[in-house]
Amino acid sequence: MTEADAGLQALPTNEPTNSLLELLDLGELEGARTDEDIFMGPSQRQPHQRVFGGQVLAQSLVAGMRTVDEDRTVHSMHGYFLRPGDANKPITFGVQRLRDGRSFSARRVHAYQDGTPILSMIASFQAGDDGIEHQSEMPAGIPDPETLPSTADLLGKFDHPVARHWSYERPFDIRHVDPALYVAATGKKEARNAVWMKTFSPMPDNANTHRAALAYASDYTLLESILRKHGLSWITPGMSVASLDHAMWWHRPVRVDEWLLYVQESPSAQGARGLATGKIFNREGLHVASVAQEGMVRVPTDIKSKVAGAVQTKILQHQMRKA
Repeated sequence: MTEADAGLQALPTNEPTNSLLELLDLGELEGARTDEDIFMGPSQRQPHQRVFGGQVLAQSLVAGMRTVDEDRTVHSMHGYFLRPGDANKPITFGVQRLRDGRSFSARRVHAYQDGTPILSMIASFQAGDDGIEHQSEMPAGIPDPETLPSTADLLGKFDHPVARHWSYERPFDIRHVDPALYVAATGKKEARNAVWMKTFSPMPDNANTHRAALAYASDYTLLESILRKHGLSWITPGMSVASLDHAMWWHRPVRVDEWLLYVQESPSAQGARGLATGKIFNREGLHVASVAQEGMVRVPTDIKSKVAGAVQTKILQHQMRKA
């Protein structure tokens, strides 16, 4: 596959789950002369023209998976977002084979655009093994996902590209247990957040594909535990939010085409940075994965920025009027 063949932009389709599978179907570049295995993947179109962090996390994992034995599944990864990615350009992935032991393999993956790294990740893979076992308990009293509104229920009425993208082009059905923070922050100011999530359509029976897709979805709402504590929504005037890093551990087999409960907390925020952690449970109560992320959250403090942000929000709210 040539760079020209591999570098097509992944456009949204009528079936968002298929667009996710297309993102995870990386092409191997022919003729590369390097100590890395080189792959190429498309970018998914975004309203703000920035690559979604979950996309590059998932694609980097897939690149690493392509270089390990099939009986080894990813059990942990640690990644740093180095620069914003351009959603109109493809991404190149370089994989270094750090270690292949009797039970574990380690890979370093760099994601590049225009020769510049946008993500650096190390992932570890393990062959199946037996051993000691315990887990966190799934929270009690959580409403069933079928009783909660979908993103389309909440945002589908708005005539705005972000609202349309979140409602109809994301591959995951996201349902908030607490009031959603899309356009307003209501309810208690707690450093907690919880959502149910699953893909809209069935996924292939491949353990690594499901684990990569879970990494994709894990970046959607994690920082909302920080926003909720401070009464912030995604359209708070002048606010700037960005993921700085991402760590994830897979504990048990998981299917992303079945409902998963993602319980999130923020133990600390300071210096325009907030830490968020998450636990992911399947519907049977098994703790399938854990996540941690530090995010930049900047809220304007000077009058000029507040006024400019308020004007931007008014414009946004006007654009998001009912169609």
